Amino acid sequence: MQHHKILILLTATLAFGFNSVRQKTESEKKPERALKLADAVLHRSDSLIYYDREKPKYEYDYALLGSAIDRLGKYDQKYSDYMQAYIDYFVQKDGTIHGYKLTDYNIDRVRPGLNMLTLYERTGNPKYKKAVETLVSQMENHPRTKSNGYWHKKSYPWQMWLDGIYMASPFLVRYAYMFNEPKWFDEVAFQIQLIYEKTLDPETGLIYHAWDESREQRWSNPETGQSKHFWSRATGWYMMALVDVLDYLPEDHPERVAIIRILNSLSQALLKVQDEETGLWFQVLDMGRREGNYEEASGSAMIIYAYAKGAKEGYLPKKYFKVANSAFESLFKNLVVEGDDGYPVLTQTCGACGLGGNPYRMGDYEYYISEKQIDNDPKGMGPVILAAIELNK
Repeated sequence: MQHHKILILLTATLAFGFNSVRQKTESEKKPERALKLADAVLHRSDSLIYYDREKPKYEYDYALLGSAIDRLGKYDQKYSDYMQAYIDYFVQKDGTIHGYKLTDYNIDRVRPGLNMLTLYERTGNPKYKKAVETLVSQMENHPRTKSNGYWHKKSYPWQMWLDGIYMASPFLVRYAYMFNEPKWFDEVAFQIQLIYEKTLDPETGLIYHAWDESREQRWSNPETGQSKHFWSRATGWYMMALVDVLDYLPEDHPERVAIIRILNSLSQALLKVQDEETGLWFQVLDMGRREGNYEEASGSAMIIYAYAKGAKEGYLPKKYFKVANSAFESLFKNLVVEGDDGYPVLTQTCGACGLGGNPYRMGDYEYYISEKQIDNDPKGMGPVILAAIELNK
């Protein structure tokens, strides 16, 4: 009997040891496809400052792509250097930000602050903290709707756009965590819930691209203020914001459960409009294979990232990791091709979609499907790399 117990104990120990080794091997496996995509970016432009453009621009999408590539820095320092060189071009020695104008009150311009927080943590260089504080001061005085939601920018009065949540919230919540400024935890939780309430379609569970409190915009529903369609990338920005905010929002924050509930509700709604053939998501989410609609790379990648991270962190049921994994494989099969240079090319990425402005964008179906698609657009490449890292691809 004693020998039997010892044998069981030995077997269990060996099994545990094997599992531990297997888990360790899996977790240490390099995300080869993420590295390959990052190498494609570095190959096509030796500087992120000039990636797909001639003139440098302080912008959210290049900062996002830089953040994604920087996460591969543990495999090779060149990836982190690539991101830092972009931020260092704009953040001067005295902490001023070249190409940034606070009084534009453009929420998109806050997103590079996440890169600055990373670099401040990494280097301790005070110039990054000074730049970060400039962006925080923008949000201190940023114009708001009467219901207290942040305007998308000064030139779009009374309007909240879904992507604005991603542009400011992960930055503000991380700032709150790093510098012990808990009021921003409350602010971020409020903004996330407000825009969800204002853009939600109760019938489908999906969220509209934007909301105009004033109802003055021609694109807005005169009764609800909501825009006309569910745009995949707008929803993707919001989904990424949710999972990234939860990294830093305290476990005991009273609104944390509400945010996780929103993530689950929206994730479920997105499952219902996932393409049955490819497992990807369309440019206009609920229009399926209507003429002109297409599986859009950036929105799909953002949803995949949020599903994978949400499931890994325990915010979403485990099934979402499998969904993310399968959708990622399909994205690579259907939307990534080999370029003439031998590096992967990401296709079917919408260049940009906005509302109002000049020339005026009505935000109808024809508008969303007719905006130019751009290969290797940073708004697609960044999320695909992030999704690959989450899935260890």
